[in-house]
Amino acid sequence: MKTVVILSELNQELSVLERPVGFVPTMGYLHAGHLSLVERARKDNASVVVSIFANPTQFAPDEDLEDYPRDIDRDLELLKKSGVDLVWIPTVDVMYPEGYQTWVDVDQLTKLLEGSYRPTHFRGVTTVVSKLFNAVGPEKAYFGQKDAQQAAVIQRMVRDLNYPIEIIVCPIVREPDGVAMSSRNIYLDQDERVAARSLSRGLGLARDAYQNGERRAEALKKIVRDEVEQEELAQLQYVSCADPENLEELEGEIQAGLVSLAVFVGGTRLIDNIILGK
Repeated sequence: MKTVVILSELNQELSVLERPVGFVPTMGYLHAGHLSLVERARKDNASVVVSIFANPTQFAPDEDLEDYPRDIDRDLELLKKSGVDLVWIPTVDVMYPEGYQTWVDVDQLTKLLEGSYRPTHFRGVTTVVSKLFNAVGPEKAYFGQKDAQQAAVIQRMVRDLNYPIEIIVCPIVREPDGVAMSSRNIYLDQDERVAARSLSRGLGLARDAYQNGERRAEALKKIVRDEVEQEELAQLQYVSCADPENLEELEGEIQAGLVSLAVFVGGTRLIDNIILGK
């Protein structure tokens, strides 16, 4: 496994990789969810490239960039064991050189759900992912369903900008207690971790209700809301039932829906989701 930082090193190593190349962009502090993406990329492609970059432009000033967990040595060991061929760890100067002023902005999808609460977030995501795609030039790129809106936004960006890249969205990987794997889970203390289970419990109850014939969007959201609000340490920010493609909020009877939520557990913001009817 090779590790590179600057673009000239990346280009040199990419030039000798066997095609097709599968690419997994990450912000580091890897967990089993990330490694499941690597495993899928390994199955689908002759070579696998992973990037590690905690992208500052997708964090608002009041968010946790400085505290975001990091452990490069651990990450590299995990990636080596997973059979990754090349790891790119660019610096901020490599990605955003002095005088940087170009941005990629997906318009409508980014104003909904997460975008309502984090208005600058997706511009940072789409800009950095477009730069990563331009540099790596993979045939396929892998993202997790846990960040469902991010995956939808990236898919739209790829279609709109004619990237010759197939976007593969892989299932959420959960801890044994049902909590969706996230690098931010490390912030939770013991009591908060117990409270965090309410997200997946609420979603599970909504899934059960849907399978038993409940099709009303408001009823499904209420099931999730009621479960989370039983936890004193959980502060619900939103729960949504949206169209899985355009992310518009649904009302009344639904055929399919993305049920998602954001919850503050203590000082940690967690997100989770399920797709019903697809």
